[in-house]
Amino acid sequence: IGGETAEMPGFYADGEYDLAGFTVGIVDNSKIIDGSTITVGDRLIGLASTGLHSNGYSLVRKILFEKMGLTVDSQLDELDKPLGEELLTPTRIYVKTILNLLRDFEIKGMAHITGGGIVENVPRVLPKNCLAIIEKDSWPKPAIFEVLRRGGNIDELEMYRTLNYGIGMVLVVPEKQVDDIMMRLTGLKEQAYVIGRIAKSDTDASVVLN
Repeated sequence: IGGETAEMPGFYADGEYDLAGFTVGIVDNSKIIDGSTITVGDRLIGLASTGLHSNGYSLVRKILFEKMGLTVDSQLDELDKPLGEELLTPTRIYVKTILNLLRDFEIKGMAHITGGGIVENVPRVLPKNCLAIIEKDSWPKPAIFEVLRRGGNIDELEMYRTLNYGIGMVLVVPEKQVDDIMMRLTGLKEQAYVIGRIAKSDTDASVVLN
């Protein structure tokens, strides 16, 4: 009833295996958040990632270790820790923060920014007549992403399409609740940014990087 087959070329040697797990939750039908109530004028709040969040490591290894010739012990001026430690930074889990917000606020849609980045994950929660306009300069990009962008000569759009680029979760919320939600997030020690808004789309749901 769940799970996936991960494609990770070059990760396993002969005789090595990956043991993975997943969880299944239940929710009352009336409380399902499916994006159907998202409307023009709603705002997008981005919750900061802690780094790569376990996605894109095949590309990351190719850039850092093959193309740039670095090792896990490399100390780059841009990073405050050895490269290996940076790459092993645990993925941020947002469940406690989200549950806290749901007690008092309306969250119309949520997009977990994993493989596919903002460009491919946000449209999955939008109604067909909605467009997400993302303000690219509304949040700081962690240093590891800039190392990858320069080292791999990656196009800017590809950074938003392949990696989380500093945002691990996107919430779609009513405009009138934005200030209160941001205040709550600050109190929860969450790094959060208002990163965009919902506009009308004449075609399918999509994202525009502004």
